[in-house]
Amino acid sequence: MAENDQQVHPMPPQSSNPRSKHDVETATTTEQSKELRRQKHKKWLLYGVAFIIFQTGIILLFSMTVMKVRNPKFRVRSAALDNFDIPAAANTSFSLQTNVTLGIKNANFGPYKYDDTTIYFYSGETPVGSAIIPKSKAQFRRTKKFVVPVDIAFPANSNSSGIIPLSCQSKLNGKVELMLIFKKKKAVDMDCTMEINTTSKSLQNIVCK
Repeated sequence: MAENDQQVHPMPPQSSNPRSKHDVETATTTEQSKELRRQKHKKWLLYGVAFIIFQTGIILLFSMTVMKVRNPKFRVRSAALDNFDIPAAANTSFSLQTNVTLGIKNANFGPYKYDDTTIYFYSGETPVGSAIIPKSKAQFRRTKKFVVPVDIAFPANSNSSGIIPLSCQSKLNGKVELMLIFKKKKAVDMDCTMEINTTSKSLQNIVCK
C-alpha cells in the first residue's frame, strides 16, 4: 500500500458573518431609537398633564374671583338735616328737610346697572317720607355715593325724649355685567334703622342689615 504523500492542513477558523454583525448593530440602534421616542412621548405627556392641571387651576381661580357674582350692598351712609325746627308742644306734628347720602358698594368685576326705585322712610310703622332714586350704575369694584333730598313729616308725639327713631327701606333691581358679555340679575334690598338726635340735630346710630 503506497504511502499517501498528501499533507492534511487544518481548516482555518471561520470568520464572523458580516451580515449578522450588521443586523445586531441595526437592531440595537432601532431599540435605542424606540427608547428615545418612548422617553420623548412620556415627557410630552407629562407636559400635557401639567398644562391641563395649570389651565384647570386658572379656570377655577377665574371662576371663583372674576366670574363670581356677589350681591351689591345698598346702605344709608349719612344725612344732613336742614330746616330743623322741633315744636315745643309734644303732641304737635312737625317736618324737616334732609339730604340723605346713600351708597351702593359693588364688589364685582363688572358694573352693576340698576333701574330707578323709591326709598321709603318710617317712624315706627308710619310712613313719613320717600324719595326717588334714579336709574344709574355702580362701576366695578367701586362704591357709588349719591345724595337724595327727602322731606320727612313726623306725626304728633314723635319727639318724646329728644331721640326720634327712623327706618328706611328700598329695593334695587338690576344686572351685573361681566366682560361685557355675561349678565346676571341681582336684586338688592336695603333695610336700615337710625335715630335723629333733636338736641344735636344730627343722624346717628345708622345700622343696615
